[in-house]
Amino acid sequence: MADEKVILTVSALNEYIKSKIDSDRFLSSLYLKGEISNFVHHKTGHLYFTVKDENSLIRALMFASSAAKLKFVPENGMKVILHGRVSGYLRDGIYNFYADSMEPDGIGALYIAFEQLKRKLQAEGLCDPARKKPLPKIPTRIGVITSPTGAAIRDIINIITRRFAYATIYLYPSLVQGDGAPAQLIEGLTYFNTGNSVDVIILGRGGGSIEDLWAFNNEALARAVAASRIPVISAVGHETDFTICDFVADRRAPTPSAAAELAVPETQELKRKILNIIGRMQTLTASSLALKRKALTFLSDSKVMREPIYILDEKKTRLIMDTAQFENAARTLLLTKRTAWEKIASKLEALNPLSVLLRGYAAVFSEKGKLVKSVEDVSQGEYLTLTTGDGKIGARVENKEKNKPVPAEK
Repeated sequence: MADEKVILTVSALNEYIKSKIDSDRFLSSLYLKGEISNFVHHKTGHLYFTVKDENSLIRALMFASSAAKLKFVPENGMKVILHGRVSGYLRDGIYNFYADSMEPDGIGALYIAFEQLKRKLQAEGLCDPARKKPLPKIPTRIGVITSPTGAAIRDIINIITRRFAYATIYLYPSLVQGDGAPAQLIEGLTYFNTGNSVDVIILGRGGGSIEDLWAFNNEALARAVAASRIPVISAVGHETDFTICDFVADRRAPTPSAAAELAVPETQELKRKILNIIGRMQTLTASSLALKRKALTFLSDSKVMREPIYILDEKKTRLIMDTAQFENAARTLLLTKRTAWEKIASKLEALNPLSVLLRGYAAVFSEKGKLVKSVEDVSQGEYLTLTTGDGKIGARVENKEKNKPVPAEK
């Protein structure tokens, strides 16, 4: 029996190794430090990655239920501290580290999550100053989204009432910390935007730890702030506190009290500005009236206004001169046209056959009324009509004789 061979299947061997690993109490709960590489966020929500140091590596995974609790998104190259267990994977004959929690090594998870979301929204242009809306100059309806019992709302009410008593404050009560806070803050933004019932919105709370202010680093809330048609002032915590809402809001106030001062003008200062505007308008009006009055005086003192006949005489003289110019131009044109007409008439007269007849010539026409150009065109005894310059003569052909051709000179 001692020499009997033990032959195992691959599955049996892997099961044996897995049972040894799973039974090790140290490997069932331990912390692991290393750098993330080959990171994959599967569509199911599971995280697959490798944890490595300078000399070695181990495959790791985190199931979706644990991954959903992370405050940041893991990235390749990030140094982390993991908690979990080591167990074998029967099918491939390998062992993995199954992580149930993860923290950045050296930098807090909340800070990393804050920077990641900030970079994401900046890349989309939501933090661009060019897209931010200006605050109204004289708002009369102020919307405030905050806790109804905190110090922030009391400070806002006191400052707005003191600075600008003409403004009405509308409070939308909301949680300002905890998991339920972002949804209620978004509801407040939706409420004011749907009814368009206010001129400006103050969104904020008093100071606290980064965990207390974390609701204002929510991505959905940040997008709702950026999408608001009504200008939004973000006033979260103290002057040194910054949240994602500060970067996407139209204005950031270091404190809720400062937000109240930004939202409304100071009454006395506003009155002073209005009086300055009125004074400047009066000065400009008086200056304009003085210029108009001066121009009117200049016109009323002119010779034309004092002696209207002067301008009539001037216009009459101008009319006479223009008439004379027109008559001269018309005569010149008429003379030019008449000379041209006489030249054309002279040419036509020279071509008129009647002019030739008046010089003692006659045109001979046959009985058929055709012009006789040759002796060949008439017959013996034919009746002809001779047209002279002053009448007609009837004649009959007694004889005809054709001229003999003249011989050409040699």
